[in-house]
Amino acid sequence: MSDYKESKDNPLHKEYGLWSNTCYIIRKMAEYQPSVLFLMVLGFVARSVFSYFWGIFGKYVIDIIQADNGTSAESELVKLILIAGGIAVFLRTCTAISDSKIWYRFVFVRMHMITERIAKVLSLKYELLEKPDVLDVAERASQATNDNNSGVEGMMHLIDQLSENGLTFIVTFAAVLVLDPRLIIAMIILSVVQYIYFRRIIKIDKEQVWDKLSGSWRGRHYMERITQDFDYAKDIRLFNLSDYLTEKFEKINEFFIERNDHHHRLWLRYNFVSAATGTAIKGLVYAVLFMSVLKKNMSVGDFTMFLSFSLAFSNALTNLLQKFGDYKKASLVTDDFRSFIDLEIENDEKDCIPLPDTDSYEIEFVDVSYKYLKSDKEALSHINLKIRPGEKLAVVGLNGAGKTTMIKLLLRLYDPTEGYITLNGTDIRRFRREDYYKLFAPVFQNVEIFAFLMSENISMRKSDDLDHDKARRCAIEAGLEERIISLEKGIETPLTKFVEDDGVDLSGGEKQKLALAKALYKGARIVVLDEPTSALDAIAEQALYESFDDMIGDKSAVYISHRLASTRFCDRIAMFEDGRLAEYGTHEELMALNGKYAEMFNTQAQYYRETPQDEESGVIADV
Repeated sequence: MSDYKESKDNPLHKEYGLWSNTCYIIRKMAEYQPSVLFLMVLGFVARSVFSYFWGIFGKYVIDIIQADNGTSAESELVKLILIAGGIAVFLRTCTAISDSKIWYRFVFVRMHMITERIAKVLSLKYELLEKPDVLDVAERASQATNDNNSGVEGMMHLIDQLSENGLTFIVTFAAVLVLDPRLIIAMIILSVVQYIYFRRIIKIDKEQVWDKLSGSWRGRHYMERITQDFDYAKDIRLFNLSDYLTEKFEKINEFFIERNDHHHRLWLRYNFVSAATGTAIKGLVYAVLFMSVLKKNMSVGDFTMFLSFSLAFSNALTNLLQKFGDYKKASLVTDDFRSFIDLEIENDEKDCIPLPDTDSYEIEFVDVSYKYLKSDKEALSHINLKIRPGEKLAVVGLNGAGKTTMIKLLLRLYDPTEGYITLNGTDIRRFRREDYYKLFAPVFQNVEIFAFLMSENISMRKSDDLDHDKARRCAIEAGLEERIISLEKGIETPLTKFVEDDGVDLSGGEKQKLALAKALYKGARIVVLDEPTSALDAIAEQALYESFDDMIGDKSAVYISHRLASTRFCDRIAMFEDGRLAEYGTHEELMALNGKYAEMFNTQAQYYRETPQDEESGVIADV
């Protein structure tokens, strides 16, 4: 696993510290699964005691045998064996209960923390989702909760393991100290040497194996994907790429195998060092114990007990050193999760007022400009326009002219960097976003289909909280009647196959119709169509616009397109160019100007004419 990326590269990242993160994870376990704390204590205490239990048992067995009290010795041995057996069974049972129940409780806690993260993402203002620093800290938080061996769940596992080793270390330290303080010093030195070499092997392994394999992994995944992806199958066969791709795959595998061999050689070296230090520690332990037997008349029973304590101490010390490094790394990743969850969001809705109680809404852009983060150029510059109640406004211009940015400002997904937008004379920032959003029924260029029922996709409500008849009517009005009839479950058919096996996929045109049905169902006072027909031909686009215009009736509407199918039936036209409002007026007024709009309209008009007479007269035919 690669070393963790330094946290100082993101100003939104916070460092909480090891102790703070430990307390935080324990609080999360207590909040979401309190029983896990009891199971954790039960498990690590039982495992710790079991690591030196048989040494204590052996001491008393040997002492009884050496005492040689005849019949009473046999009775004592039977009692001792029964007691020890009972304790051993109890410890094993505690360990089994803990091990079998604790892991999925850790997962349960992590799932709740994932829910926290998702809830935080959904609470962010749309504009924040496009800021690199926010995206970075959000992605890191995702990584902190998506792995059961690192991050938040990794800390849970390591708290359990470190607690076991820590308890064993404390208990056995006292025993070894009584035996010989110098033995502790020697064991610590040898364990630290082994740990230093362990960390060195990890570093070399990362640099010489896993860092170099990062490109190899990408190559392997890419080759596996394209060789099994139906979209690539035609080219592979028609251009006879099979041998070429096989050869490339073999080269990637050769490097992968060579690096993995190096990986195993590195850890073989570590195993030799580990075996050498382990042997040295055991040799010292036996030497001290033999000297104690010879010079201090230590009994064979005490020899057995102290041997058990010494070896348990050595193992606990080695594990503490190795696990503590992993624990620090997991704590750093937990910093990522907490940094995102604790992300401070400015509350700009403290003193909001209710929306005007009316069905007539007028929106005005007053000297509005907008500049994207880290951009030198304004995406919109000093825009002034008005959308009157019931008015149909066409927003046109070439790609990159600023149309979509203008719509995001209108919908208050962005706030202007200069100027302001009013609703019935009041700055829209005075209203709660949630209330303001209710005024709009948007249809965007990229239609996103949720893995819900079709009726839920249209209503954007839960199945038990929507008007199913209304959803069906809106779908039929939007042109989906034939598709609904063809489906066994009709409007209640699940969409996409991501969740439901019997889900259906919609074509591009059907997705656009579904988006129109969604706008009709919402029934908001202002409809916004942001190039939803870009996949259609010009005549079909004009027909759809005119049909939808009839559907929305007297509601206000904003039609955005780089093609001009929507302009003839709109009350006003806003022509954008390079982020500026180049021309603004009715179709007749802009044609009379003979400017950018007239030039663009005349260029595109040929695609909407159906007869030679139309061509000669310059009239767009009704479709």
